[in-house]
Amino acid sequence: MSTLSIKPAADCEFDCISLGEIMLRLDPGDGRVRTTRQFQAWEGGGEYNVSRGLRRCFGLRTAVVTALADNDVGRLIEDFVLQGGVGTEFIQWMPYDGIGRTVRNGLNFTERGFGLRGAKGTPDRGNSAASKLKVGDISWDTIFGDLGVRWFHTGGIYAALSESAAEVTIEAVKAAQRHGTVVSYDLNYRPSLWKSIGGLEKAQAVNREIAQYVDVMIGNEEDFTASLGFEVEGADENLTKLELDSFKNMIRSATAAFPNFKLTATTLRGVKTATINDWGAMCWSAEAAAAGEGDDGFFVSRHYPELEIFDRVGGGDSFASGFIYGFLTDQGPEAAVNYGAAHGALAMTTPGDTTMASLDEVEKVMKGGGARVVR
Repeated sequence: MSTLSIKPAADCEFDCISLGEIMLRLDPGDGRVRTTRQFQAWEGGGEYNVSRGLRRCFGLRTAVVTALADNDVGRLIEDFVLQGGVGTEFIQWMPYDGIGRTVRNGLNFTERGFGLRGAKGTPDRGNSAASKLKVGDISWDTIFGDLGVRWFHTGGIYAALSESAAEVTIEAVKAAQRHGTVVSYDLNYRPSLWKSIGGLEKAQAVNREIAQYVDVMIGNEEDFTASLGFEVEGADENLTKLELDSFKNMIRSATAAFPNFKLTATTLRGVKTATINDWGAMCWSAEAAAAGEGDDGFFVSRHYPELEIFDRVGGGDSFASGFIYGFLTDQGPEAAVNYGAAHGALAMTTPGDTTMASLDEVEKVMKGGGARVVR
């Protein structure tokens, strides 16, 4: 059985690099997009959020590979990235034509939701700079070979943006594998991204091609079903910890079809209301399974019943960054899944796509620490 081999930190300039689009998130706060008169601006992107979490919460060396239109909106997004401490040297700047006819920066109008009203995103990202990247635009051999990267992360949101984005994703994961960099991929299925370019059938064709070059596959039950075609029998939106056997069977099917998966991970979310969710996570390790560790290689995080949520957007990305941190610091699958679950839980208590948590706070929550005031 294959094991996860991570390069030593001393041999690499970066602990993690992500490939993905970064959008400007416009947040109406407690109101609605359709009626608001003001927005708060944030940055966000499924793949980028992971590198930002690894830098901002966990203190690792990260960067992002993306493209932005060279105008004031692009420079605002860059400023957010710089504030988060994520390296910007691999951002490709594309000339702006003054109107956005050929290239522009993506916008995401996002409501947090409350009670019976779920969170809602209205993306406006057509012809975005990141979607225009083509094979050959990025010197992956320089990044993975000359500079050195321990872990590479990308996902199904970026791969869905265009035919060329999918091709760039495949180019990147192949290069990472060639240079011995661990590859993680978050399926992050978004029906709205795929419906105009082939729908479910196209999503599965693209994701199954990319999956052949992935070491660590991440996603919830909808992601594995829609993107890879592995059903969770009896699944519904209120899946709880008591129904873990269904998840385990799904992951067994996925790893049998893709024996290159060394790790898989899934969040466990039971939606009661937009602001009350049951929360947790589970992972499977090929190495642990071969060694007879865990429950046949499976590890389940601490359960967070009736977690109060302020803003759920980015919770899964924060899970991924905590999960990756556990392996980059050689703490094993049980610690990793708990870092991920705790970080995701904390990230959903603050506004915006990205984390505002500290490592101390994550480790306190992992140990069962409560919400008493800290003075």
